[in-house]
Amino acid sequence: MALTDPASLLGIHHLTAVCSDVRRTVAFYTAVLGFRLVKKTVNYDDPGSYHLYFGDRVGTPGTLLTFFEWSNLPKGRWGIGTTHHVALEVETPEAQLRWKRFLTGKGLHVTGPYDRTYFSSIYLTDPDGLILEIATRGPGWSVDEPAGELGTHMIKPPVAQTREGRDEKAIAAKTWPEPVESISPEMRLTGLHHITAIASDIIATDAFYTELLGFQRMKKTVNFDDPASPHYYFGMNGGAPGSVITYFEYQRGTMREGEIGTGLTHHFAFAVRDADQQLEWREKLLHLHIPVSPVMDRIYFRSIYFADPDGHVLEIATAGPGFLADEPEPTLGSALRLPPWLAGRRKEIEEGLDLW
Repeated sequence: MALTDPASLLGIHHLTAVCSDVRRTVAFYTAVLGFRLVKKTVNYDDPGSYHLYFGDRVGTPGTLLTFFEWSNLPKGRWGIGTTHHVALEVETPEAQLRWKRFLTGKGLHVTGPYDRTYFSSIYLTDPDGLILEIATRGPGWSVDEPAGELGTHMIKPPVAQTREGRDEKAIAAKTWPEPVESISPEMRLTGLHHITAIASDIIATDAFYTELLGFQRMKKTVNFDDPASPHYYFGMNGGAPGSVITYFEYQRGTMREGEIGTGLTHHFAFAVRDADQQLEWREKLLHLHIPVSPVMDRIYFRSIYFADPDGHVLEIATAGPGFLADEPEPTLGSALRLPPWLAGRRKEIEEGLDLW
């Protein structure tokens, strides 16, 4: 039973992770990866901590990475019930190689490019250890099965693309032939490509995404780096980049439980057009006895929260009103913004933050 028209889910809205140092995080995501800091505010549920939003010029849903600064938390660890990594989209393999040369030129450790059949991937970590992937737009899902049969058969990768069979020395040596000093227009990261999490029961997770949330299963394969682990891809809008959630399966007893902390995702969100669609989702989740939060006003969007079968926190967020709701485009992210209900506490909140 599908909850609602899957077309009402527009794609990924944002992913929120935990950082330990806002200045370091801002420097990395703006100066290194080329994001714009579109909002500097606080965690509305914990006003003593920062909440930063990075995205494109105006913070379009699908381009957004956000961070809570919780420097008192220990380092997070991925495992069952958490995200493993988040992938950012670049248009071409050539631009991806430029990224590799640019990032290694800044002293960062980058692995790949790895042929994932449906796209090519390079990997790095942010200053807190959050695993980031830069993935190409294509070649897409229909390269190894007909478009009308996507996700219906288990398709294992060629041995040459797996950890056991690939030539790691040749892959490590592959890069752009000349130094890359800055992010050129063709290197622009166009948004989130996909998010990969870890499930303990891929069949239960498959039912959750396809039967409850209305996603299409795009691919049944295995983890190219650990072929004993199933790897399923779920997508909206024909599996367009920015709509895709993937899961590795590791049964309990074979994988640790994940623990939220610095360098790890806290939650990720799907986008809907408006508050009416969001309320429809909330009512139907409740009808199916899936615990879901009340609607919460986040000023730039409204949110409801629930969880996947392993407890990973998920959100459905409205597409608007957007980040221009309380400041103009030229000055986005330049000053600390507080919601109306915290405005009277500004002095107290600012005294508790490391302002910059």
